Amino acid sequence: MKVSTISHQSSGKSELLPLALFAVGMTILFGSFSMQAQEHAIAIKGGKLLTVTHGVIENGVIVIAGGKIAAVGPADSVAIPAGAQIVDASGMTVYPGLIDSETQLGLTEISAEPMTNDLVEPSDEIMPHMHVADAFHAESELIPVARLNGITNAVVAPASSDTLPGQDSFIQLAGNSANEMLLVRDNAMPLNFTGEQRRNKGTFDKRKFPSTRMGLAAQLRQAFQDALDYQAKWVDHERKKADAARDKKPEPLAPKRDLKLEALIPYLQGKKTIVLAAETASDLEAVVNLANEFRLKFVLNHISHSQPVLDYVASLKVPVIVGPIYEAPKDNERYDTVYSLPAALYKRGIKIAFASYSAHNARNLPDAAGFATAFGLPYDEALKAMTINPAEIWGVADKLGSLDVGKTANIVVANGDPLDVKTDVKQVYIEGRAIPMTSRQTMLRDRYMK
Repeated sequence: MKVSTISHQSSGKSELLPLALFAVGMTILFGSFSMQAQEHAIAIKGGKLLTVTHGVIENGVIVIAGGKIAAVGPADSVAIPAGAQIVDASGMTVYPGLIDSETQLGLTEISAEPMTNDLVEPSDEIMPHMHVADAFHAESELIPVARLNGITNAVVAPASSDTLPGQDSFIQLAGNSANEMLLVRDNAMPLNFTGEQRRNKGTFDKRKFPSTRMGLAAQLRQAFQDALDYQAKWVDHERKKADAARDKKPEPLAPKRDLKLEALIPYLQGKKTIVLAAETASDLEAVVNLANEFRLKFVLNHISHSQPVLDYVASLKVPVIVGPIYEAPKDNERYDTVYSLPAALYKRGIKIAFASYSAHNARNLPDAAGFATAFGLPYDEALKAMTINPAEIWGVADKLGSLDVGKTANIVVANGDPLDVKTDVKQVYIEGRAIPMTSRQTMLRDRYMK
């Protein structure tokens, strides 16, 4: 990305400052920087505002105060607070920070180096008590790379080689530590049923790991049933404990805690979301039947090759996570089967959200959305699939996903359409703070460009 300029004004005086100067005075080591409270109001004026929820404002103003959006509207209707820092965004496009609905950010650094990968626990297929929050590496150099293309929030998930690999987290791509960046720990849990999870290759002990889809389904069903039995034991224990207290008798011995079964209970109670991953029509129907058997609350994922049953998908009335859409079709599919999937889902009234399913390529999220518009997805829906739709799916729409008053000021300023691959992001704000527009890649570029 080219180093660029945005006009900044203060006290009626304007001057052009290179955006690189935003980094001066800020600590930036492997993507870390200060997230202290915003001291002064910021007014971004003159840009084209893509609000997502209330249309496009051609010449708009956004006022940021206290890390939140304090005002937004046409330039002639928004009062700019005295003493506010003025950012002249004339000729720019301003839109909400983008949300990637599945990544491995913070879990991997160099794919070829095992010591830098903390993606999945191979000792068991059923690991719901694993938490990506325990492994999340806030200092990952891949995080600044993603946010330089407008990604401000993401779901971090384990790799998909286990059926129940652990629980996801919803992160913000800025902060001094993992605690600052992990906005929602254990926000969802993947349930993978794609065939990849069958341990029928390599040196795994086949007496322990399933090697067929039948085995995967049976193992999952047993795990859920064991968790229900475990829950019933604790309910019975609490009843006996209350009776003992009433009758002034010794408290009964509690059942032994089982973290694996305990982790499944909120999902069996419908309090948390399961992310069902299935690629083909037969896998999809099998895993949905299993989810319905245990009344799981779920969204769908990885249904890239389920075009024959999209009407069935629509009947489920659940959101679908899609992307990347560059995958090649199967031998018996049309060339555009995967490319046109987002449009086909939208036409059936299905809410979609885009995901990169990557750490290294999360930056390509807006490119995938733009590509989908070439195959029939309406522009507004493509933008929603990276903003308000994922915010609603992951329960953070009151804070993220659109340019609305009261929401967190995660804002992107770019020199063009966010879905156009030629667009350069010029500035990203997270919680109202201007993020240094640098990464390891830009530093290497600047070092060797000469």
